[in-house]
Amino acid sequence: MSVAEPATAAGDWLDRTLELEVGPVAHGGHCVSRLEGRVVFVRHALPGERVLAVVTEDRHAAFCRADAVTVLVASPDRVEPACVWARPGGCGGCDFQHASPAAQRALKADVLAEQLRRLGGLELSVPVEELPGGPLGWRTRVRLAVGPDGGAGLRPHRGHDVIPVDGCPLTPAGLLDGALERHWPPGRDIEVARDSDGWAWVDGITTQVVGGRSWRIGPGMFWQVHPELAETLCAVLRDWTPALPGGIAWDLYGGAGVLASVLAERVGPGGSVTVVESDGRAVAAGQDALADLPQLRWRTGRVEHELASLDGPPDVVVADPPRRGLGRAVVDALALARPRRLVYAACDPAALARDLALFAERGYRLAELRAFDAFPMTHHLETVALLTPTD
Repeated sequence: MSVAEPATAAGDWLDRTLELEVGPVAHGGHCVSRLEGRVVFVRHALPGERVLAVVTEDRHAAFCRADAVTVLVASPDRVEPACVWARPGGCGGCDFQHASPAAQRALKADVLAEQLRRLGGLELSVPVEELPGGPLGWRTRVRLAVGPDGGAGLRPHRGHDVIPVDGCPLTPAGLLDGALERHWPPGRDIEVARDSDGWAWVDGITTQVVGGRSWRIGPGMFWQVHPELAETLCAVLRDWTPALPGGIAWDLYGGAGVLASVLAERVGPGGSVTVVESDGRAVAAGQDALADLPQLRWRTGRVEHELASLDGPPDVVVADPPRRGLGRAVVDALALARPRRLVYAACDPAALARDLALFAERGYRLAELRAFDAFPMTHHLETVALLTPTD
């Protein structure tokens, strides 16, 4: 082991082995350590451990990144990873396979609370709830990369190489077998997906069922990868949205209209639900699946461009934006529309916290918040918030 000296420039510690006391978990799938006045973001470690870690990236004077390669003092939450590739230098798809499922959820809850406090000004802690099905076998949609030799595999963390694997325990058994055994044109990506009937398809159209309705989803279209998440979000939306006969609702970033189908129940045939979605393929899939609901209206376009021309004012708004969140312009427009209820689904706690702070400035308060472990073994989680006006 080499002992690090104080760094004078970025790059000094690259490939060095450091002995570290591991501190708290941070957003992004790593923990925080400090040495010689610098921050070290450590993967494959847990809070409270002492480890030897190899520096894998050193581009900034203030911090570097490292992988724990030897555990000197282990956390009681440490377990043996389910996958041999969930290790330093291996697949980058998982962050926490070395932690028990309960510990993973606790780590995510800590991250959510820290982001809400630091970026949202909220002192709030909520549990990250387990979804049915367990921590393995849940991922029904996977994008594989193809290497120069034509073999399909997965990417390393913050890398572009292709790791050859013989399977993935996050996916249902056998899902990847056909794709991993074939040779493909080098440099392309392929999508393997399972539909609700258990069939696997490579770059094909799958049939997905939520609430007794069927959607046909093509490759590259957004669909929740955890098979229980869509139903769970629908149940939360029903709990938080009262019946609004003849009411007006907006479903923003609405995809193929899964949540819009719940809003259609709430407003009834005399009401109006406008779905705004930029992916025309998703709009077409939703129009086909929900053709029997005349109260649904569809807009193909970017939310920030369509908001000003929507029928309103809305009684309820649902927003399920991409990872970057809503941002100031959309928050301003929604606050101006003044819905009585706004249900916000977010897959990034930092984006959620920033947007909640913006809503607070514009007269909206956080009335309810739930979090779900929709991506076990990774650092990701799904949150859903209910906002209501303060006046």
